[in-house]
Amino acid sequence: MRDDDHCRPYREEDFSRLCEIHDLARRDELRLSGLEAAFLPLRVAAEREGFHEYEVDVLERGGVVLGFVAYKDDEIGWLYVSPKHYRKGVGAALCRRALSQLAGSEVFVEVLAGNEPAFLLYRSLGFGIVEKAYGAMPGNEAFDVEVYVLLRRAEDWRRKPV
Repeated sequence: MRDDDHCRPYREEDFSRLCEIHDLARRDELRLSGLEAAFLPLRVAAEREGFHEYEVDVLERGGVVLGFVAYKDDEIGWLYVSPKHYRKGVGAALCRRALSQLAGSEVFVEVLAGNEPAFLLYRSLGFGIVEKAYGAMPGNEAFDVEVYVLLRRAEDWRRKPV
């Protein structure tokens, strides 16, 4: 992350940019998991999966949104970064932002099997695997998925600061 990067709450006018980011990054995520045919654009997925029910924050640089995170209760439900900014600390900064808002809670996240970059990111932030689950893909139930359910327990906050 650079000095001129900052996280802020999502604004409605950000939605088109979030769609661009999601649609590119989601294709990469699904490709890693062998589920390319399951792609849905954010404009569709947001309605089917309750995106607007989440708290959403964005990371911005020079007025341009580079990624976003959506979270609620005890879950990080969405994390997407512009492919041009992969592996540059954007995803980690957004996760830290969400974790700081959910401080004191146990926080869950699901990662599609095969999405090694996301898995490694969450592990580096103190998440551990609690189970491997199988079922229908939320929002696109015609596809079966395998996911790792990761948890960051409240006691982990003391061992690995955000």
